[in-house]
Amino acid sequence: MTAATSAKFEELILEVEFDPSGAAGTYTAICGLIDVTVNRTSNVDTSEIPDCDDESLPLSIERQVRSQEVTASGSGIWALQSNQKLMAWWRSATTLNARLRNAKAIADGASGDTTIESGPALLTQLNNSRTKGQKVAADIQIEWDGVPAATVK
Repeated sequence: MTAATSAKFEELILEVEFDPSGAAGTYTAICGLIDVTVNRTSNVDTSEIPDCDDESLPLSIERQVRSQEVTASGSGIWALQSNQKLMAWWRSATTLNARLRNAKAIADGASGDTTIESGPALLTQLNNSRTKGQKVAADIQIEWDGVPAATVK
């Protein structure tokens, strides 16, 4: 049996270009996130197609992708290192460049493997919660404005 080659926790990195006017192209990981989930969704339209030769037959179903979207959600500890950056991003209601970097694919992937997905994104949710005896927690939601561009090895 051949085991799957898999990535470690630290090899999938969610990063944001928090200061695009400064050192352009400088991405920073969001400190404190322990869980990150990436969703790539195809929004599909469905049409019911009749049989022209025998209308008594059930309609056939045809589907077509209407649009695609990519989102990332994260949760963890509310880190002071990311506090002002995230608050300013949410308050600005503007896009910042964000990327998903697959360090495992960069290091060990084959030619043509996707290593980075990047593009303008919105911070659509910024939530905090507290529980007595525990550190303040954070939950975020990032939504790309269009499908992020893929960089391949």
